[in-house]
Amino acid sequence: MSDLFAALKDKLAGKSISIVFPEGNDERVLSAAVRLGEEKIVKPIVIGSEAEVKGLAEQLGLSLEAIDLYDPATYGEMDELVTAFVERRKGKATEEDARKILQTPNYFGTMLVHVNKAHGLVSGAAHSTADTVRPALQIIKTKEGVSKTSGVFIMVRGDEKYVFADCAINIAPDSKDLAEIAIESAATAQMFGIEPRVAMLSFSTKGSAKSSETERVVEAVQIAKDREPNLTLDGEFQFDAAFVPSVAEKKAPGSEIKGDANIFVFPSLEAGNIGYKIAQRLGNFEAVGPILQGLNKPVNDLSRGCSTEDVYKLALITAGQAVQ
Repeated sequence: MSDLFAALKDKLAGKSISIVFPEGNDERVLSAAVRLGEEKIVKPIVIGSEAEVKGLAEQLGLSLEAIDLYDPATYGEMDELVTAFVERRKGKATEEDARKILQTPNYFGTMLVHVNKAHGLVSGAAHSTADTVRPALQIIKTKEGVSKTSGVFIMVRGDEKYVFADCAINIAPDSKDLAEIAIESAATAQMFGIEPRVAMLSFSTKGSAKSSETERVVEAVQIAKDREPNLTLDGEFQFDAAFVPSVAEKKAPGSEIKGDANIFVFPSLEAGNIGYKIAQRLGNFEAVGPILQGLNKPVNDLSRGCSTEDVYKLALITAGQAVQ
């Protein structure tokens, strides 16, 4: 795991990537932001009541010299954000609405990213996933050609690194969604030095069973191959056929995936969430994430049970996405 983040830090050196932390009144978030600023890895922008954040810093014995502190109530360029918000929402918010909404830290922080005053955002320590993702979908929006964001975990055990997707966002992805998830997961993998070999998972391998569920995965494979013909990707696979060479040789002898997949696209959120937790709890893998992908600019969601170290690591990942 240390090698994973050492490589990310090397990638970020000298890039001056700025990351917004909308939850400046949370001691885990503030501690991580100060650490990142003092290490000069990223430029932290912390959002919150100036009095509250300074009081918390004094209580924790932290210096705020290495961070920028923005208070929405006193922010000097709020008019610019209000104008940009009204324009972005295209008639769905008046100027009065915008001024009220932008007092909300997640909306305020997301607008900073949108108007290029920051490169990315990390939130969720004190907010729900919906509170973090909704502003991103409304303001940052998904990349051209991507209809939905998705969430992946990097599963790490010693020198082993795998990508599991989608384990966080889409409950019942259709074929187009699965193809998008596969392509975006491959791009995320490359950020971590993983040369993508993508397996589209099911309960069938190469037609061993047929149902609407397996056909959905077969169709997703074709869509992904049409969009990214140079990407090493195949399916549908049962997990053992994607991961064990001897099983792959028997079940899918003609496939370009020969039991050596390192990106696993699950057919549903139910399967993905169960799968990564089994690997984490029974296989002793460390699960890094969820990492949101498919957005125009990086926004990532913390667990409300996160530690200071979790905030620190997700900020590094978010900065890495910004320079991808």
